[in-house]
Amino acid sequence: MRAGIILLSAGFTLAASIVIADVAAPGRRVAAESIREFAVPEANQGVGVDADHFYAVDNRMIAKYDKASGERVAVFEDQKDGPIKHLNSAVVVEGEIYAAHSNFPDWPAANSVEVFDAATMQHLDTYALGIDRGFFTWLDYHDGSWWGAFANYNRKFGHGPFAYGNKDNTQVVRFDRDWRIAEAWVLPHEVLEKFGDMSNSGGSWGPGGRLYLTGHDAAEAYVMERPETGSVLKWIATVPLKNTGQGIAWDRSTPDVLYGISRGESPADNHVTVSRMVLGQQTARSH
Repeated sequence: MRAGIILLSAGFTLAASIVIADVAAPGRRVAAESIREFAVPEANQGVGVDADHFYAVDNRMIAKYDKASGERVAVFEDQKDGPIKHLNSAVVVEGEIYAAHSNFPDWPAANSVEVFDAATMQHLDTYALGIDRGFFTWLDYHDGSWWGAFANYNRKFGHGPFAYGNKDNTQVVRFDRDWRIAEAWVLPHEVLEKFGDMSNSGGSWGPGGRLYLTGHDAAEAYVMERPETGSVLKWIATVPLKNTGQGIAWDRSTPDVLYGISRGESPADNHVTVSRMVLGQQTARSH
């Protein structure tokens, strides 16, 4: 792992202390407003974001877009028979893009972390995770550690078995400095039910030190926190969004702003969505 990573600015920390009062109420829906959308054909798997750009993730490519104009300025794309098979969500840390990668839909699931230069979009490094736990769907850096999820499914794809490990085996993990699993949590049954036959597709640590998770299709994020006891993450709120599942990324240069994607029937219909948390607006949630 590359040392010396610092993500949170003083401004972000202050905003987080404001948001926490509105999020940390069990059984609540936390409102978010859609503030912008960009037509982005590569917005198929997820998105990353930094101060000036967002990065739309497709299976074999990451496209860099200007946040102000919405214009594409650079792209990484691997060849069809190359080693990059299925990139998922991405996070930008100290000028480098870290992307979760798997061999989906092949079986057994094999995973890696792929690293790119955010300025040049050149591939820099890879960390092989091998065959373990499921398909690697998202990656983030928080509180001095890398975090991610290994997804399993109740649906058959391609040449795999009847079901890809069963969605109950989906796990959120914290890595150590050598990309070994240091801790692992499972998801509450109520959240797993939200995924249908699919699984946890996106995740990003947000305001107040809470983890926001998304499924494969539903237009909402689930606000989670680590439990005081045990290995099941605690579900504390839901945020309805305009995105349609997949990878998400908090914009840590702009407090309370969350990037996501909305997939259409064709790449021409894909969008990157930008939402802002709305303080003080909540409605009751039913499981």
